[in-house]
Amino acid sequence: MDKEYKIAVIGLGYVGLPLAIAFSEHFESIGYDINVDRINTLNNSVDTNGDIQFIKNDNILFTNNLSDLSYANIYIVTVPTPVNPNNTPDLTLIESASSMIADMLNKDDIIIYESTFFPGVTEDICVPILEKRSGLRYNKDFYCGYSPERISPGDNQYRLNDIVKITSGSNTEIANKIDNLYKKIIKAGTYKAPSIQVAESAKLVENIQRDVNIALMNELAMMFDNMGIDTLQVLSAARTKWNFLDFKPGLVGGHCIGVDPYYLISKSEKSGYKPSLLYSSREINNHVASFIVNKTIKLMYEEGKSTEGSNILILGYTFKENCSDKRNSKVRDIEMGLKSHSCIVKIFDPYISPSASNNFISTPFEQDIKYDAIIVAVAHNEFFKYSIDDFSRISRGNLVFLD
Repeated sequence: MDKEYKIAVIGLGYVGLPLAIAFSEHFESIGYDINVDRINTLNNSVDTNGDIQFIKNDNILFTNNLSDLSYANIYIVTVPTPVNPNNTPDLTLIESASSMIADMLNKDDIIIYESTFFPGVTEDICVPILEKRSGLRYNKDFYCGYSPERISPGDNQYRLNDIVKITSGSNTEIANKIDNLYKKIIKAGTYKAPSIQVAESAKLVENIQRDVNIALMNELAMMFDNMGIDTLQVLSAARTKWNFLDFKPGLVGGHCIGVDPYYLISKSEKSGYKPSLLYSSREINNHVASFIVNKTIKLMYEEGKSTEGSNILILGYTFKENCSDKRNSKVRDIEMGLKSHSCIVKIFDPYISPSASNNFISTPFEQDIKYDAIIVAVAHNEFFKYSIDDFSRISRGNLVFLD
């Protein structure tokens, strides 16, 4: 077993945990997280997020003890990069992780960032923190790289080692070292970008192109709805052309597609260019939840149903299908919009357990409640087994159904 590197992964979420486990098959590895409960469950080979199944080996240490990190010579940062309430980048966790690493940085150490942020963050924001707190010099005493995470929660077809890994380094030698490092664990291979900023930019572009294309589908869906034309039938016909891009309308939430455009928008505006398409796409996608609320209310009125005191069932709450991650879920916007019309909202999501602190239910089909409207908000596989007849049986009066 190769003991040349001792690797510390900072942040053990859906990105960091698979990395730490994969590297532990080849190197001594440390998985660090500030969540004590998270560390305790991982030491028992349990991922409470449900993202990965594993058996802890003797080559990995899960810890929340900072002193354990001092043994590492490669640090991989996988902390979240959200936005502030005004949709500006929030780099607090990245800056904090950089400060933490700087306090134990040694000569020739390498810091690799996997978190998503705008081009320039690694070298213009993180490196100065590392230099100032450590007293070491960049590209002389320590080195950096950027290798953007590409994992999609809930996607069992494309796991860590199935996805080509973009790599980069602060000079040619380090770029090669980092590329070879990831080749150890990535079956699909690597792509060595010519610079850190190119790698940083590529990750944003991956998600922004999805946001823009989904925005087009959402706008078409709202247009066709107003014309009385079935959008899915239109897309089925259009899809017969060989070069049609097969995107579908829907909610855009989560911590990537609904967030990353704001990072590039911020950087672009500071550089003197206002990206109108990115702004428009964000505006369209953020409007979808209110469109669904208004459509629901309209359909209820057409069936003679009052909104006040009405029972509404929402199927799905997570930000995407077949996962338990509900960060930045736009279903919450639907929920709050319906509640503003005095509706009583119940939510069924097989990936989220009901509790006294939420309005989730275990299943709507084994209860006596009848619903005035039913909204399928997230396309979990579990929902495909239900038919219109199933929904009609739990409907009060004529079925009001949005899918």
